[in-house]
Amino acid sequence: MSIGDGTEGLRAEAPFDAIIVTAGTDAIPTPYLDQLANQGRLIIPVGKSPHYQTMFRFTLEGEKLFLDDLGGFSFVSLIGKFGWPEW
Repeated sequence: MSIGDGTEGLRAEAPFDAIIVTAGTDAIPTPYLDQLANQGRLIIPVGKSPHYQTMFRFTLEGEKLFLDDLGGFSFVSLIGKFGWPEW
């Protein structure tokens, strides 16, 4: 078992077919995108407010990233190197 900063992903186990993030953030952590397999999906709540985000599904197909808006949500804030800035 490994304990660390979840915003950095888990490079040693990549690539991943799916990454599901259960905390909101204002920007997509680049390690998540870097660690997706081809045809991989990233589901993550993203928004400029720590109280409201939009759930997005990103799908990587070759070098293209496709986006689906899954609606509005409110999650706890993602913290760590690539998470929310200090409020």
